Amino acid sequence: MSGHGHSHGQCQCEGQHDPAERGMEYGLFKKIDLERLECLNESSEGSGKLVFKPWEERQDRTKYVESDDDEELLFNIPFTGNVKLKGVIVMGEDDDTHPSEMRLYKNIPHMSFDDTGREPDQVFKMNRDVTGELEYTTKVARFSSVNHLSIHIAKNFGAEISKIYYIGLRGEWSESYRHEVTLCTYEASANPTDHKIDLITPQTHFIA
Repeated sequence: MSGHGHSHGQCQCEGQHDPAERGMEYGLFKKIDLERLECLNESSEGSGKLVFKPWEERQDRTKYVESDDDEELLFNIPFTGNVKLKGVIVMGEDDDTHPSEMRLYKNIPHMSFDDTGREPDQVFKMNRDVTGELEYTTKVARFSSVNHLSIHIAKNFGAEISKIYYIGLRGEWSESYRHEVTLCTYEASANPTDHKIDLITPQTHFIA
């Protein structure tokens, strides 16, 4: 693959932010549809979900995912709305099991390893990060409307398997357009005779 689309991560250290504020920035894990999240080639079923956790719990090393047959892992991450993805953190061990290359794909539900031959939306050459401080900044214009994110851990530093303790996602979330259309359709079909004057509540002041 050519160097097109490749970029290196940029470190944004915690000293630049209030810790609580940064924890809120990395709250996108709350907007993941965990029931539908998939991790391919995980050695223990369901372990891939465990690495998406609160910022303040990223140092919890009792929850992690290891790859099974080789060093590759593929996370299929569906969101509950639209996301503007701004940054990714991947935390591992200070050894060769730490991922060394990460490929991001947007809006390709149920990706398999057969699909990873296509051109990624962005590729990062990674450094070892054992504290969860190194952020890989995305091309925001390319990741401005993401309802599904696939993270392909393509390589590590030479070990037979890869190990990850934490994946942090930074960005903004909004309700999906489809949901808004449903709400508008519902409002438009409401019967005015159903709204008696004596049943008006304070919320009706917001109705134009």
